Amino acid sequence: MCTDVSCTHASLPQTDIDNTVRLDATAERADNLVLCPQCDLMVKLPEIHEGDKAVCPRCHTTLRSLWVEPVLQPVICAASALIMMVLANLFPFINMRVSGIYNQIRLIEIPQAMLSDDYGFLATLFVIFVQLIPVFCMVSIILLCLKVKMPYRVKIIMGRVIYLVKIWCMVEIFLVGVLVSFVKLMAYGDIGIGASFLPYCLFCLLQVRAFQCLDRYWLWQRIKAAPPLPKNVQVGVSGLKQGLRSCPCCMAILPADEKRCLRCHTIGYVRRPNSLQWTLSLLLTSVIIYIPANILPIMVTEVLGNPSASNIISGVILLWQDGSYPVALVIFIASIMVPTLKILAIGWLCYEASGRGKDLNRQDQEKMNVLYEMVEFVGRWSMIDVFVIGVLSALVRMGKLMSVYPDVGAVLFALVVILTMIAAMMFDPRLLWDRVNNKEGA
Repeated sequence: MCTDVSCTHASLPQTDIDNTVRLDATAERADNLVLCPQCDLMVKLPEIHEGDKAVCPRCHTTLRSLWVEPVLQPVICAASALIMMVLANLFPFINMRVSGIYNQIRLIEIPQAMLSDDYGFLATLFVIFVQLIPVFCMVSIILLCLKVKMPYRVKIIMGRVIYLVKIWCMVEIFLVGVLVSFVKLMAYGDIGIGASFLPYCLFCLLQVRAFQCLDRYWLWQRIKAAPPLPKNVQVGVSGLKQGLRSCPCCMAILPADEKRCLRCHTIGYVRRPNSLQWTLSLLLTSVIIYIPANILPIMVTEVLGNPSASNIISGVILLWQDGSYPVALVIFIASIMVPTLKILAIGWLCYEASGRGKDLNRQDQEKMNVLYEMVEFVGRWSMIDVFVIGVLSALVRMGKLMSVYPDVGAVLFALVVILTMIAAMMFDPRLLWDRVNNKEGA
C-alpha cells in the first residue's frame, strides 16, 4: 500500500510513489500528516517547494499545493478582482436596439428587473451567487493571506466560509449565460457590450485564479498551527481504524470522539451522520421538482402584445431550428443532460456506498471517485439557463414591441440545481472507500 504521496510540479502530470512499508509516526509532527478527505488514508506529506503539489497515492486527491509566491499571487488576484467588480457595476453592461428602440442595463439592474416581475427568489440567487459570495471570498482571501490583525473568531469564520461557499461562486457560469443570451437576441436586434463588460470578464478570470492559488492546508497553517496529534498514528492506515477523523474544514487530525475541531471550531464526525439518507432524500425531492420544471414554462416572450410561453425543451428546439446549433447543444447539455445524469450518478454512488453493489477493487473505486468529483464539478453549470433568463428579462424591455419575463419553471429548475448540489455535498465519499479498506485491512 502506498504510504507516501507524489510530489510534482503543478504543470506536470502526477506520478505515484510505490512504497509498501507501513510507518509508525510516533515522532511525526501534526503538520507532516494529513487524513485524505476523500479516502480517509493517513498520508505523510513530503517537503514540497513552490510550484509543487502533493497528492494522495490512492485516490489522487490533491492534499497540498504550494504556488509560486503563495501570498502575493492570491492577494493581487483578489484585489484586482474587487476593483474590476466595482467598475463592472458602475457602467452599462450590455445594450440592445430593436426597430429604433434602444435599451441598456447595468449589472446591478438585472436583479431589480426580476424583483419588478415578482420573482424575488431568482433575484436573490443572482445577488448571492454572482456578487455577494465572490466579493466576500475575495475580501477574506486578502485579509487572511496578509495576516491582518483581527479577532481569531473572525479569522476562523472567514476561513470556514471561503471553502464552504466556494462551490456557490457562479461568476463564470453567469458569464457563459450572458454569451448564450447574445446568440438568442441576435435574431431580434443589434446587441452591444457596455463599458463594464470587459471589467466583468476580468473579474471572472481573476477570482477563479485567486481561488486556484489558495491552498486550504497552507491557509489554515497560516491562521494557526495544527493541534498536536492525539495519539501515535500509522501512515497508510485509514483514520477510521485508528480512531481518528479529519476536520472537514481545516484538515486537522482529531480523535474520533472529538466533535468540535480544536483549531477552526467546526463540528464534525468520523463519517457524516445519515449521509446516504440525506442524499437520497434531497435527490428524491429534486426528481419530483424536475418533472414540472421541464414541463412548465420558464420564460414568456411578448411580441407586439402577444405572449408566448416556452419551457426548456421548446427553447432548445427553437434554437436548433434557427441554426444556433452550438448554443442549442450548450443549453441541452447543461439544462437537460447534466441534471439527469447527475441524478442517476448520485443514485448509483449511494447504491454502491450502501454495500448493495458488487465488491469493488482498487481500480473500480478510483473510477467511482472520479465520478463523484465530476458530479460535484458539473452540477452547478446547470444554472446557465436561469442566468440566461435573468439577462433576457432585464434587457428585453421594449414595451408592447418585445418584452421577456421569467416564469415559474425557472424557479423550479433553480431549485432542482440547488438541491442536487446540496445532495452531492451531503454524500460522504469515504463510505465508498470503507468497503475497500475493510477488504484490504487498511
